[in-house]
Amino acid sequence: MKLIKPFRGLRPTRDLAAIIASHPYDVLSREEAFAIASNNPLSFLHVNKPEVDVAPEVSPYDPSVYAKGRENLDNFVQQGALVRDNKDSLYVYRQVMGEHMQTGIVAVASIDAYESNLIRKHEFTRPDKEDDRVHHMDALGAQVGPVFVTYQAQAQINAIIAEVVLDDPEYDFEAEDGTHHTFWTVQEEEIIKSIETAINDLECLYVADGHHRSAAASRVRDFSRDKNPDHTGDESYNFFLVVLFPHDQLQILDYNRIIKDFGDKTAREFLEELDNSFEIVPVNNVMEAKPLAPRQFGLYLENQWFRLELNELGRAGIDESDHVNSLDVSIIQQIIFKPILDIRDQRTDDRVDFIGGIRGLEELQRRVDSGQWQAAIAFHPTSVSDLMSVADACEVMPPKSTWFEPKLKSGLIVHVLD
Repeated sequence: MKLIKPFRGLRPTRDLAAIIASHPYDVLSREEAFAIASNNPLSFLHVNKPEVDVAPEVSPYDPSVYAKGRENLDNFVQQGALVRDNKDSLYVYRQVMGEHMQTGIVAVASIDAYESNLIRKHEFTRPDKEDDRVHHMDALGAQVGPVFVTYQAQAQINAIIAEVVLDDPEYDFEAEDGTHHTFWTVQEEEIIKSIETAINDLECLYVADGHHRSAAASRVRDFSRDKNPDHTGDESYNFFLVVLFPHDQLQILDYNRIIKDFGDKTAREFLEELDNSFEIVPVNNVMEAKPLAPRQFGLYLENQWFRLELNELGRAGIDESDHVNSLDVSIIQQIIFKPILDIRDQRTDDRVDFIGGIRGLEELQRRVDSGQWQAAIAFHPTSVSDLMSVADACEVMPPKSTWFEPKLKSGLIVHVLD
């Protein structure tokens, strides 16, 4: 079964790529997106977050919002801002963030392979968020947000990509957040064939980020197939937009937690209970609290940072052969959230919130010092090997276990469902 194939991408003209490219739909609030899009009529936020163009009182899930996204996409095409390639192509997308660089292959991936677990998942999806992407994808007749996919790095694939990036890029720009984005179009049949063969020879791929988009694409495929009496399996709706990166180029940041309250406990009582499972060391500043390895944590409460490390008793309850329950995020659930704070499901309990590591531990401190939250816990990042092990075991990671940076820009490539 094929994992990927080339496609005819719909994408910006060279002079407009930097203007059109936007944040992904799910990293900005409605207010943040509006502030950006209102100053840029060609921002792709008008397409991937079209609630910026309707009245604030209208729900982002209202059918009129999805219709607005389709209208905006059609307008971009009619204006000539987005133009579709005239032949099936692959694309190479490089991102640089500080000293980190990652180079991926843009393609469409097989939904059959996804449903057969040849493209493996590691997260549950939330029904409301999945429904949102289904309605958006169906209304637009296109997939506008690529799914972030990884694979076991291969020297052969690296060598092919190294040759591609010697050519002049199609796009090359620095975004407002300081990340650099470079994009090449691959239309030579021999190179396409070599990339396609190398990827399709892999045992499997892994969804790293974009579980709601991939699940939504599968659902859209199902009802598109049911409506098509001449379905063959080759239609574009049988595939979903992906960018594939080798596993050793990924950058996973920490995904931290803030705690609303300690229930009926005082801060002192909370610390006393932690003392059963952790060595607790007060530190002088946020940098000293940052976890440097697995099984280390930072804790902030009452204007004080602490460094936590599991003691012998805390480690005794960990089954290192259990891919999920031995993760740091699971350990904190088992030792702190459930037994001490009675937080049984982090996904639904409003006493806990999640802060991506890109914001730094200073954001944790700021949120607690605001008085709206009582404590924060900082984590060491989950590893790519942990992600793959969980997916290979057909298990799921706890919510908000991974934060990938840099984020893929939306608007550089669109997969049209025709």
